[in-house]
Amino acid sequence: MKTIVFAGAGSMAEALIHGWVKEGVVLPENIYVMNKSDQQKLQRMANTYGVQIVCESREIVKKADCLILAMKPKDIQKAMEDLVPYLQLNTAILSVVAGVSMDTIEQTLGKRPMARVMPNTSATIGMSASGVAFNSSTTISLKEEFMHMLEAIGLVIEVQEDELHAVTALSGSGPAYLYYLVEAFEQAGMKFGLSQNVVRKLAVQTIAGAAEMLKQSSEEPTELRRKVTSPGGTTEAGIKALEENHFKDTIYACIQNAEAKSRELASVKKNKKL
Repeated sequence: MKTIVFAGAGSMAEALIHGWVKEGVVLPENIYVMNKSDQQKLQRMANTYGVQIVCESREIVKKADCLILAMKPKDIQKAMEDLVPYLQLNTAILSVVAGVSMDTIEQTLGKRPMARVMPNTSATIGMSASGVAFNSSTTISLKEEFMHMLEAIGLVIEVQEDELHAVTALSGSGPAYLYYLVEAFEQAGMKFGLSQNVVRKLAVQTIAGAAEMLKQSSEEPTELRRKVTSPGGTTEAGIKALEENHFKDTIYACIQNAEAKSRELASVKKNKKL
């Protein structure tokens, strides 16, 4: 794709731009960013990444190979209505707008190649875990191109669009769960006399090390856990406490609530026609 136009300049738009420019996936002179409300941010992005900024005119949309919807969900309908007169028939759409289905987008922008991706905030450091879904108009070659572009911000896995609710609950919201875990580690460690700084360093490195073990090892998590858990030892005592306090049930409830909320928000937007 030669010309890419961003409608919106939020954190996810900047994460994509950062990854693409850093990895050389898209030349910065071929990236155009539109945002009405924050001209200072546009200028900063232009200075940082070398992208082109667009303030009021929508003419550049006529030249877009790909239009990226990166505005807030509440703003998407008005934005699409403003943009559709300029869209060409062969312009592809990539949406990072949470809770807005491709069917809803097609109702305004028409049937065209489209991808909807759910990254997480780790995209800003190139470490996102993203799920992406495509519509039936997207060719295999275009899918591959989208996948290549999205891999610049981390791991990306193709799923069915309905599965994006579970992806949102698991990896989209996942960083917050892990930050909450570190909060709990800090509170517990400090009760035993360790400083917050010491607990945080130990907790972060422990999580990073365990994650890397899962990436590099072919063994299942259950087996890796078993190797750490010596009979009658400290780890076994800790695991017993997790089991007694229904740790797995709590995690399931967490994912279940988040997945249900994602569906609820999508349903509200659909019923209100955005």
